[in-house]
Amino acid sequence: MSTLALTVNRCAVDCRSEPRTSLADLVRDQLDLTGTHLGCEHGVCGACTVLIDGVPARSCITFAAACEGAAVTTIEGLDDDEIATELRAAFTREHALQCGYCTPGMLVSARDLVLRLPDADEHQIRIGMSGNLCRCTGYVGIVRAVMSVIAARRARGIQPVVGGGRAILGPAGSGHGAAKADLRVASPSAAASVTAPRPAAAIADFTPAAMIEQAFEVQHPPAQVAALFTDVAAVAACLPGVALTNAADPNRIEGEIRVQVGPIAAQFAGVARIERAADGLSGRIIGTGNDRRSRSSTQGEIRYRLKPLDAGRATRIDLTIGYTLTGLLAQVGRSGLVRDLARRLIDQFTGNLERKLSGQTVMPAGADQHLNGLALLLGLIRARLPRWLGGTTRR
Repeated sequence: MSTLALTVNRCAVDCRSEPRTSLADLVRDQLDLTGTHLGCEHGVCGACTVLIDGVPARSCITFAAACEGAAVTTIEGLDDDEIATELRAAFTREHALQCGYCTPGMLVSARDLVLRLPDADEHQIRIGMSGNLCRCTGYVGIVRAVMSVIAARRARGIQPVVGGGRAILGPAGSGHGAAKADLRVASPSAAASVTAPRPAAAIADFTPAAMIEQAFEVQHPPAQVAALFTDVAAVAACLPGVALTNAADPNRIEGEIRVQVGPIAAQFAGVARIERAADGLSGRIIGTGNDRRSRSSTQGEIRYRLKPLDAGRATRIDLTIGYTLTGLLAQVGRSGLVRDLARRLIDQFTGNLERKLSGQTVMPAGADQHLNGLALLLGLIRARLPRWLGGTTRR
């Protein structure tokens, strides 16, 4: 077993796999991304097609170890993709699917054609889709759907991307093995002094599945609060369960947050990108993380704005929190409960932030002070119990 680091659907992932493990088995069995279908398992039918560094590839005949450092996109990662959205609508309109087993691979391959073909050439589309087999449709509706999307996009003035994102020759993802190949042929002394860099995981924008708006006040001027917000480590120390693992770059940080809800414990490890306005009074934090134990992944975005109160002696902090949660923990992520838990988390953050601004000691918020969802849930029940009992009594 070896540890493998790659990016799957814009989330940084560390997995343990055997050298013989295929990429298809990795995303299906370890990451629960079962939209990637297995058909022939010989690279013939195309049902397992995914994007590796933006290029369609057969995941059933691609070793997972060969994708070290690569960016993999499965059909789940194309939920908000513009081209894939248009293709799904066209497939429905043209009746281009029946049993649907081949459809994920069809969409991934069709997206590549829409991206790079200059016009809706039926002959070129049939050639491009010939590696994806379907036993139901007869392909007529599929070809019509792809043609219609290409024609519509070109009519809107959207030009094709030459090469469809292909930057190098050779198998998809092979560019990530170049540094390692150089090390194998180098002399022992040179190999000892050279370390192949690990590509940084991209932190892309996304559309949150749920939004929460919160606001709180601190009795300190906006300039002081803005100055504190530039200190990533200081802000992280105010958040229960958060621990930074790399804050060398103030605009891009790595860390983890521990959460426990009853018997379910999760430790999300990930990266975040920080953006700030020139005046420091507003900004955005966007990040991704995953928990290997529960096979859960999350994307989150926090937008904040500082507003002066009491003639500038106090500050109102408006927060907009957006998140998307997938995997096991998504089953307990009901919106009403999450909102109440978020409010209590912000209450704890507010108290710690006030103490930090006042120069007082803040209890460490790292691994020993994880966010205990059960304790927050009990607090929620205590707060709502009188209202529930009151409603029962009236009935």
